[in-house]
Amino acid sequence: MSPEEPPVIQHYSGKKAAEIVGITYRQLDYWARTDLVRPSITDAAGSGSRRKYSYRDLLELKVIKTLLDAGIKLESVRTIFEYLTRQLGEDVASAQLVITGGSAILVRDDDELVDMLKQGQFVMGSVLSLGGVQREGDDAIVDLFPAASPVAQSEGPASRAVAEV
Repeated sequence: MSPEEPPVIQHYSGKKAAEIVGITYRQLDYWARTDLVRPSITDAAGSGSRRKYSYRDLLELKVIKTLLDAGIKLESVRTIFEYLTRQLGEDVASAQLVITGGSAILVRDDDELVDMLKQGQFVMGSVLSLGGVQREGDDAIVDLFPAASPVAQSEGPASRAVAEV
């Protein structure tokens, strides 16, 4: 690493993760305790322990928040998110979704539509690019760490700023 490159961020505290995603710490805590998204670096291990979230965790949290903001109920978001992680694995933020009437349809290969809540029913709505969710998360990280500069395009802000936030 050259002297002008900042150290790599290895993880984000719960407080910083909530701030970056745009949710309350209480929401983040609830989502972790109910297994919606658990921190992949360090989970809570009793009173006083701290959760540590990865960049990928932040993307998943931002996807969930975006679905909730689109008017989808939390229980439906759980179903959708479970389906997305089973089908797409680590590439959840690359999904294209059609959001309509409290439902979400996954757009696959430009011609296959999969209703993640009610198999077979489809009503056209607005398309939500989850890649945009990633950009919003990246922008929030940059806003928190304005002195940081990108050191690797493939890793996004996970390769910027300080060693621990």
